[in-house]
Amino acid sequence: MTGPAPLTEIWRGPMAESRHTGHAVICDGSGEIVEAWGNPAEAVYPRSSAKMIQALPLIESGAAGAYGLTAEQLALACASHNGAAIHTDRVKAWLADLGLGDDDFRCGPQVPDDDAARFALIRAYEAPCQVHNNCSGKHAGFLTLAQHLGAGPEYVEPDHPVQKACLAAFEEVTGEESPGYGIDGCSAPNFITSLHGMARAMARFACAEDGKDARQSAQHRLWQAMVAHPELVAGEGRACTELMRACSEPVALKTGAEGFFIAILPSRQMGIALKITDGATRAAECTIAALLVRLGVLDPGHPAARARLNAPIRNRRGIETGRIVPDAGLL
Repeated sequence: MTGPAPLTEIWRGPMAESRHTGHAVICDGSGEIVEAWGNPAEAVYPRSSAKMIQALPLIESGAAGAYGLTAEQLALACASHNGAAIHTDRVKAWLADLGLGDDDFRCGPQVPDDDAARFALIRAYEAPCQVHNNCSGKHAGFLTLAQHLGAGPEYVEPDHPVQKACLAAFEEVTGEESPGYGIDGCSAPNFITSLHGMARAMARFACAEDGKDARQSAQHRLWQAMVAHPELVAGEGRACTELMRACSEPVALKTGAEGFFIAILPSRQMGIALKITDGATRAAECTIAALLVRLGVLDPGHPAARARLNAPIRNRRGIETGRIVPDAGLL
């Protein structure tokens, strides 16, 4: 079995001080591997990088159509957002349309990553709600599907119809039977697959044709919603949002916890999946930026690229002391 490959290095002065290893796969429209680093068969939790897969039943079931969901809401269903007002206001309105409230969520409260939202809560002496959870858009999608199916309120339980539908979609688009699951930070099951399976799934999203069939139409709608609303998928200052804006052609990007990242490249009919072994976000962001540059869809001189690719490391006096650089094998 192939071990992890070097993907990102942290340089200080004349030498590499730290190295992040991992696995990365680029797949074409047939699901075949175009390029790979490390072990394509590595078993992984894709974490939040799987949200567009988890959103497939929302559309395929007819729920999205029945409730008139917009592209903004579909983008939020795929989001790991900052909890800014642009996110929480929309999720609250979505809940209200369902006749539901914050207590109907099962994702748990989270302090917003957005400074303005966090400081507003502090000034008001208020605790964060579940709507502030970065996964609240995904959970609004789960609640919509549960209501459409007439299913019970415990929609994160693995044997709930919502999660059974998510598992079926997950196994179909990855092309693999999942050997199990772990419970994600938002309490929903996160299904295991191989890195190749996840890249294959993203390539299938990239190749999807609107109107071809229910699955492809759903895939097409989801990546288009992400590209149309990058600010809803993550938020200002975040890699997903900034790199989607920076790409020279439509590319849907989504991070996942513990060093995961995916890319959907419709114009190239390719999908990317990567996992950093030690779970470092800085390495995942550098690696995905390097792969986008490698494929010619991201200018390495763009500010969003430079913030993650060969990004300077500064000390507390603002002096540049090092850089975050991709391994030479990526470029």
